[in-house]
Amino acid sequence: MNYQNITILGAGTIGLSWAALFAATGRTVTIYDPSPEMPQRLAQFVQGTAATLTALGWHHAGDMSRIMLINDPAEAVKDADFIQESIPERLELKHVLYAAIEPQLKPDVIIGTSTSGLRLSELQAGFQHPGRLILAHPFNPPHLIPLVEVMENKHTDDGVLQSAIDFYQSIGKVCVQLHKEVPGHVANRLQAAVWREAIHLAQEGVASVEDIDKAVAYGPGLRWAAFGPTTLFHLGGGAGGIRAFCDHLGSHVENWWNDLGSPDLTPAAVDTLEAGMKHVLANADNQDLAAQRDKMVLRYILARAKQ
Repeated sequence: MNYQNITILGAGTIGLSWAALFAATGRTVTIYDPSPEMPQRLAQFVQGTAATLTALGWHHAGDMSRIMLINDPAEAVKDADFIQESIPERLELKHVLYAAIEPQLKPDVIIGTSTSGLRLSELQAGFQHPGRLILAHPFNPPHLIPLVEVMENKHTDDGVLQSAIDFYQSIGKVCVQLHKEVPGHVANRLQAAVWREAIHLAQEGVASVEDIDKAVAYGPGLRWAAFGPTTLFHLGGGAGGIRAFCDHLGSHVENWWNDLGSPDLTPAAVDTLEAGMKHVLANADNQDLAAQRDKMVLRYILARAKQ
């Protein structure tokens, strides 16, 4: 299926980004979000992402005529072929929403939840028939970043996950399939591990918050944009690959592991991070930094697509 009728449930930052992408691909998008500011926020967001989505090759970028707002979630889903649920990360809130929409769902609809931390099995408890719900966690912002983490389980109907993967891939996404439930899925856990050590290094006075970020952005971060850590260390092993790398440097890596910190996000730790960010933001505000991030990521995505 092409899934021409998409419904967005919850239009915060993630939901709006999904909506802009789906509409840019030429699909009809229906949004449910109770915020009274939604019409203005929607128009601003779609307009703000139009140039990026056009550069990515989507000819309907910025077309507001393809997007409709509806105040009733049950009404919003009744014609949906595909639903992207992105409401706040509160399990009871999601269960209430699921109960409200289930009677109106088409039998073959697929529901992808954008949850970043809740488990699929927990979410499925909100449905009498949970077979159409899958995990479909994007990386922010979804209209730009390709990654979507997907997962099914024993309660998922046959073919649902593969159909969702095919759909996401058709709009430029790269899907990573989880085979086991863990809090935070895969990508969030990886970035949390790096951030934990960044906080530890800052608190220990090894380097400033700004320089620690630079160490990632101008060092391993550049390589990580091309390949993941295991592939890169395999390359580092030369002709012998990952086994040669482990034989040669494995003991050193283990020593580094043993010396890694395990800080908590105490008030003192947050103070350290906030003080460090004041230097980063000395010549730019959050909006400027976000625009700079998106511009650089877009250049990389376009360059990679040409290879």
